[in-house]
Amino acid sequence: MATPQKWDTSYEWKATTLLALGFGLVGLDRWIIAPLLPSMAQDLHLSDSQAGLLIGALGLVWGVFAIISGRLSDSIGHRKILIPSILLFSIMSGFSGMAGGFLSLVAVRAIMGLMEGSYCPASFAATAAAAHPSRRGFLQGLQQSGFALFGFGLAPIIATQLLLVVPNWRWVFWAVAIPGIIIGILLFFVLREPKDTMGGAMVGEAPAGHGGGGTAGWGEVLKSRNIVLCMLALFCAMSCIFVLGGLLPTYLTNAPVMNKQLSPQQIGFIASALGFGGFVGQFGIPGISDMLGRRLTAVIAFIGSAITLYMFMQLGPTPTSLFVVLFLVSFFSLGNVALITGPIATESAPAGLVSSAIGLVVGAGEIFGGGVAPSIAGFVAQGYGIQNILWMPLIGVVLGIFVTAFLTETAPSKVGVPQAAAVRGH
Repeated sequence: MATPQKWDTSYEWKATTLLALGFGLVGLDRWIIAPLLPSMAQDLHLSDSQAGLLIGALGLVWGVFAIISGRLSDSIGHRKILIPSILLFSIMSGFSGMAGGFLSLVAVRAIMGLMEGSYCPASFAATAAAAHPSRRGFLQGLQQSGFALFGFGLAPIIATQLLLVVPNWRWVFWAVAIPGIIIGILLFFVLREPKDTMGGAMVGEAPAGHGGGGTAGWGEVLKSRNIVLCMLALFCAMSCIFVLGGLLPTYLTNAPVMNKQLSPQQIGFIASALGFGGFVGQFGIPGISDMLGRRLTAVIAFIGSAITLYMFMQLGPTPTSLFVVLFLVSFFSLGNVALITGPIATESAPAGLVSSAIGLVVGAGEIFGGGVAPSIAGFVAQGYGIQNILWMPLIGVVLGIFVTAFLTETAPSKVGVPQAAAVRGH
């Protein structure tokens, strides 16, 4: 299909901005717990392994429901998934502040994972439907970049500042729930279904209600070599970023190489590099792939992740050096997360199954990289020492180099817009 001469750039940017803010709030609601864990652990008597399980439980449920909701979104439309999801995960974030113990907190965070996992694939597909093919990688990356900025970059700042003005950590969860409700209302008035956008047909989106049903769609998606490789590659990338995201403050505090010389303020400064590096990487890496191609960019980004993570493991308590190197680790790793789940999954999906494909990729990455890996890392930290947790993400990103080398190229700049559909299912 030929690209329309006059593209609806107004809707393209309004939709991308709101969906990016929504995904940023997903990150904020998910990771605001990390800087609050010291206070929560004292009140609720949480161990290191329980902290890892808290992070892992949300990731596991997120992964399962990303798969289910991605398929459902293809069948009933994006709006019916996205708007309820953002409203409900915001409300459940507030309920995190009402938890009376470990079990109730796990239950609330698991329900949050259900809603956030549902928002994820449908929002990526909705951005692809709004985006011009020449900007698809950049805009899908931009939409995902809010997760890193709000979740890893601003969450520690927001949490610690709110603790200065609210009675205790429980009130912080309710304060960060309010913006999500506002974004949900705005999406109700702005968001269109793919059939009502210029780019919907170009990425193989089907009209709402025509996406098929049952497991046949998932079977069709799994026939694509790229989708299977994306599932493996995302596990590699997320085993890096989510182990760091969950246990980095503990590593910086207790690892022998740090010698307990870093203050809480220095640790907060260093940890924020995950957010700021990931923010730049999540639109920078997919944007670069619009020009260099998806496969080459993914391989280069995994190599960058491996080199910089190894450098980070060698550093002592030097805040500036730790910040710079961690910024680069996050730039490459979260940039690859956006590239794999965004343009590569979108362009490799069978027609009418874009959300299903993204859901499978995100689900696999979340279940193993975001769910299992942090839980294992928590037990490794408790049983073998916190200094050993970084070997897991390093092995993951090294494996990612070899996995992404086998991808089939899908970038419109390399294969052409009309030919891009021909790579689907191969």
